[in-house]
Amino acid sequence: MQYPLPIARLIDNYMKLPGIGEKTATRLAFYTMDMPEDDVEDFSKSLIQVKENLHSCSICGNITESDPCEICRDANRDRSTIMVVEQPKDVMAFEEMGEYNGLYHVLHGVLSPMDGVGPEEINIKSLITRLQKQDEVKEVILALNSSPEGEATAMYLAKLIKPAGLKVTRLAAGLAVGSDIEYANSITLKRAVQGRTDL
Repeated sequence: MQYPLPIARLIDNYMKLPGIGEKTATRLAFYTMDMPEDDVEDFSKSLIQVKENLHSCSICGNITESDPCEICRDANRDRSTIMVVEQPKDVMAFEEMGEYNGLYHVLHGVLSPMDGVGPEEINIKSLITRLQKQDEVKEVILALNSSPEGEATAMYLAKLIKPAGLKVTRLAAGLAVGSDIEYANSITLKRAVQGRTDL
């Protein structure tokens, strides 16, 4: 038996979300159908508002309702440091941490030649232009994931940025507490050694 068309469409739409398979999408569709109408309206409005009201900051590429974004406008931020991240959600994670008070630059991805993602497809050109215009920047922190693509992107960016005389750093990363060295991958071990501190 096939589902009625409205449910089938809703299932198909839920399946467009990352990590949502057919079973989960079906569960969500039926849950949505059982929700109060006001909640469904709020849900649909929030989806539309995200698409209509959010855009990328013209300076850093973070998501924002106003341009430039709140972080770029904040005169109390440390303008000598720019942290380069992959996605807007990474900015949110660092902001929640509350330890970093510099600026950001969001790439909206990483280099991945296998997927057809080169330097032109992510927000690299605007980073280089920004670094050329903003004399107060002294350090660029590459806060990219430890995936092969993240590592390749970090190396590529370092080669572009270092000739300008800026300090380029990478987040220290290493072994998780309680993990066995023999099961750690080479990138984790390399970063653990490079990020070591004196005792």
